[in-house]
Amino acid sequence: MAWTYASLLALLAVLLALFLSPEADSAAVPSSTGSAKDPQGPLKRIFMKEADASNFFRRRSRRGVKSQDEINAEQRQILAADERKREFHEEKRNEFESYAEEEHDEQDERTRESTEQWREFHYDGMHPPQEYNRHSI
Repeated sequence: MAWTYASLLALLAVLLALFLSPEADSAAVPSSTGSAKDPQGPLKRIFMKEADASNFFRRRSRRGVKSQDEINAEQRQILAADERKREFHEEKRNEFESYAEEEHDEQDERTRESTEQWREFHYDGMHPPQEYNRHSI
């Protein structure tokens, strides 16, 4: 039980020190710099004024109405993604079709070779060879 009291007392001491410390309010950026209030150059486009930042989420709630530009941008992204998916699937389909055609051609060649071997083995020389599956003119 003694160690719980000691850890609780240490935790309260750390919290009290953080609460009373003046550096805890401005730990990320010191408040003495004037450049944080009015950024210049490319930082002006990144950071917004405090009033705009506080109203940003109030303006765009979860059910907030989107502007037409936002809707158009989302539609362009969706259409671009659909186009990429279509091209990917078309490429895969073409690959499979060429693979299937090659397999079919190889199977036809193996069948033709085995048929010719069967004919040569069974030909007795007495009768003219049968023209199986051949078109005679």
